Amino acid sequence: MILAVLVAALIFLATFWTEVLWFTQVGYANVVWTQWIARVVLFLVAFLLMGAAVYSSFTIGYRSRPVYAPSTPEQATLDQYREAVEPLRKLVTYAAPVVIGFFAGVAASSQWRTVMLALNGQSFGETDPEFGIDIGFYVFTLPVVRFAVSFLMAVVVISAIAAVVTHYLYGGLRIGSLPAGTPRTTTAARIHLAVLGAVLMLLIGANYWLDRYSILTNSNERYDGASYTDVHAVIPSKEILMGVAVLVAALFVVAAFRDTWRLPAIGVGLMVVSAIAIGGIYPSIVQRFQVDPNAQSLEAPYIQRNIDATLDAFAIDDVQSEQYDATTEAAEGQLRDDAETTASVRLLDPQVVSPSFRQLQQNKQFYNFTENLSVDRYDIDGESRDTVIAVRELNLDGLADRNWINDHTVYTHGFGVVAAYGNQPGPDGQPAFFEGGIPTEGALTEMFSDGYEPRIYFSPEAPEYSIVGAPENTDGWELDYQADDEGGRQVLYEFPTDETSAGPEIGTFLEKLLYALKFGDEQIFFSDRVTEESQILYDRDPQERVAKVAPWLTLDNKVYPAVVDGRVKWIVDAYTTTDAYPYSTSAPMQEATTDSLTLAAQGVPVDLPPEVNYIRNSVKATVDAYDGTVTLYAWDAEDPLLKAWSQVFPDSLRPMEEISGDLMSHVRYPEDFFKVQRTLLERYHVTDAVQLFSGSDEWVTPDDPVASSEAAASKQPPYYLTLKMPEQEESSFSLTSTFIPGGITDREILTGYLAADADAGSTAGEVAEGYGTLRLLELPRDSTVPGPGQVQNNFNSNPTISEQLNILGRGDSEVVRGNQLTLPVGGGLLYVQPVYIQSAEGTQFPLLRRVLVAFGDQTGYAETLDEALDQVFGGDSGAQAGDADEAETDVPTDVPTDEVTDPAAEPTAEPEPTETTEPAEPTEEPAAPAGDAQARLNAALADANQALTDSQEALQSGDWTAYGEAQERLQTALEQALAAEEELEG
Repeated sequence: MILAVLVAALIFLATFWTEVLWFTQVGYANVVWTQWIARVVLFLVAFLLMGAAVYSSFTIGYRSRPVYAPSTPEQATLDQYREAVEPLRKLVTYAAPVVIGFFAGVAASSQWRTVMLALNGQSFGETDPEFGIDIGFYVFTLPVVRFAVSFLMAVVVISAIAAVVTHYLYGGLRIGSLPAGTPRTTTAARIHLAVLGAVLMLLIGANYWLDRYSILTNSNERYDGASYTDVHAVIPSKEILMGVAVLVAALFVVAAFRDTWRLPAIGVGLMVVSAIAIGGIYPSIVQRFQVDPNAQSLEAPYIQRNIDATLDAFAIDDVQSEQYDATTEAAEGQLRDDAETTASVRLLDPQVVSPSFRQLQQNKQFYNFTENLSVDRYDIDGESRDTVIAVRELNLDGLADRNWINDHTVYTHGFGVVAAYGNQPGPDGQPAFFEGGIPTEGALTEMFSDGYEPRIYFSPEAPEYSIVGAPENTDGWELDYQADDEGGRQVLYEFPTDETSAGPEIGTFLEKLLYALKFGDEQIFFSDRVTEESQILYDRDPQERVAKVAPWLTLDNKVYPAVVDGRVKWIVDAYTTTDAYPYSTSAPMQEATTDSLTLAAQGVPVDLPPEVNYIRNSVKATVDAYDGTVTLYAWDAEDPLLKAWSQVFPDSLRPMEEISGDLMSHVRYPEDFFKVQRTLLERYHVTDAVQLFSGSDEWVTPDDPVASSEAAASKQPPYYLTLKMPEQEESSFSLTSTFIPGGITDREILTGYLAADADAGSTAGEVAEGYGTLRLLELPRDSTVPGPGQVQNNFNSNPTISEQLNILGRGDSEVVRGNQLTLPVGGGLLYVQPVYIQSAEGTQFPLLRRVLVAFGDQTGYAETLDEALDQVFGGDSGAQAGDADEAETDVPTDVPTDEVTDPAAEPTAEPEPTETTEPAEPTEEPAAPAGDAQARLNAALADANQALTDSQEALQSGDWTAYGEAQERLQTALEQALAAEEELEG
């Protein structure tokens, strides 16, 4: 017995005390204690209330049993049951209330968020349009009152069941034939059951009364909130039914003093009939014969309420909307005023180039990059540049020798970030890296006098746990990196546990035992590498860490890295949400935030509330990649929900004023928030109730025209890029999306273009003016501007484009289409899509080879963006290509791949690109019979594939002479292949 108790205690400590250690180390001990105390208090209150009520029913029923029960056949049967139950009566009397109370306590403890919010409720400063009550009542007070009433109803119902069973078993309640003059219930049983019935009726009445307020958050067929029928029929019916319930409760009280159940039975029947007639039939009649024939005029005021509430609840009440009469005709010099935007077009697709990052910057097999890289911006040489950035994370699956020592004490961290310019390629279509290598070198390292801390202990793909810290008499045993000098010697690192806390200490006997039990790994307890200086790092995913210290927040699905103040920080956007905002339309979070990228990466988004009708990006969180420090900044300090949670957890949030200028420069407008807003704007770009009722101008987000097979027929994701909207004076980092007509239609034309100003500025503690501004371009209703699907069709069906891409994609090569970007320039909408080529088998990494451009129905296809623009706009796009080319020459082209070299060094002999955009004229060759055309085509394709393979091998080995020669052979082979194919078609 003692051993069993000891084992149970150890398991309990391994589960709960280790959590206390984790929260204490990370600095949020108040969070776990507040949660547990709230849960325990709610559990005890519910447990005691339910248990006491059930116990009382059992006890009262037994103690008030009649001494002599009527002699009837039914009673004889009950006597047999009583004799069978009697030996277990005491056990049931005590055990049943405990078991039922336990489940009631568990259910109540799960409502700790609801209760804590109610105790710290705030005013919204706005009232609902029906009852004139502050919105805070619906968000904070109403949910907890409804929970309390529902719980009490459950208590009364279960107690009544216990009372009925006990009274019936012991003769207080009699069913069947009885001797004349024998009452159906004893006086004690009648009083007991009547009191329970009266309390239940009062609670039902209270529920009807609360229903009046809940109607304002109901979801109707087309519009949320109370409709005309709800206001004029349903709400009055609830008030009447409440009165009926109170009357029936009074009849139960009367029955307690009269030896008859006739009055309460009549009352219950009256309530049922009233619920059907008044609560069901009457509203249906009003809807069918009064509202439906006059729906537009009668519903208009309530639809307007829905519009106003929705716009406010989703922060889309201040969208800067303008009519945009987009032209579809391209003219020479048309883009001159938008040269800055066109020069900033991001050609590097963060969802495509991850394999290129791996091949060129992974360095060792035990590192890896995530599939979906991040887009950010950095000031390079005084100019803000869109950047594709990734963290070199630890990948234990890449180790050849897997054992406990290596997995948990040697390979403990990733190393550094890799960053490339977003708007220009490097040599041979590679990413133009300006930061990379091991040790890290490049522009980001040079920003800080001592460089930045490159070690990545905390990341989305970090191992389950690592143990860091070593005794003073050792040099450490963590592998920092493998140097290229001295035959690839290993550089070791000792995490400074005496100076830095990154995880709970694990040096004592009890700590080692508890963590061995927690992770089910006895090596933690027996290993000599777990010393007094050791710390154990776990829960290392940045999102997981933020979710644990702030369980009241909804997190964005995207976490992105940034080099901030000399450290790598993971930035996580977080939201406060509710589904209790009156009249606001509910948005399904998972559906709204799911697009082709989330489906291809992980399926549907996780850990999101099913529906919300209010959302604010109220918190910006950071997680230090080196020591795991979690910091929560109050981004929207005026949000009432944030104010309430700030009182629940008073030490969790830091004011926005503490955000440094460096961190502020990497804060951006969050994706999930933007996705929810664009989902609502599909309908609520219309703000007139009559027009919204007609449904004639509903939009949808188009499907991604280049989605992978895993994400087919899914929404096109929003894209970060630097652009200048028509009414903006300067370009800004923005998050953009497009709209096409809704409804059943095959015509995919552009109807709207949405951009959010995503640049928070770079001033410490101060958000840049304009951040978060939503700008909506509404195209004329008779617009013929092609949508993304039409543009992709134009690209695919263009003979020149399809012919060249087919040739490039034959044999051992594969064409990969990048993201299709849309920009409002030149008085119209410009589409840009990068095209990558990679090997069809074996080692695959995409290289940027071509750029597709569309404006109206005109398309361009070339090696560079400037050349493609010139094709569309008559040879002079006005895009100031010279400036872009000049910037490109400053890009470091040899940030270390397999070796560590100077990132500013230039290659010894970088060949000039020799490929052309349009099909070249066939070179002069000796005449050949027409029947040899197919043979010449096959030979040319084989030569092209071999030249492409030779180019990649030469590039990886740094042999620029061989690379240039292979590129010349590739160009010649492509020209010969085109000539042979034209001859065959002719």
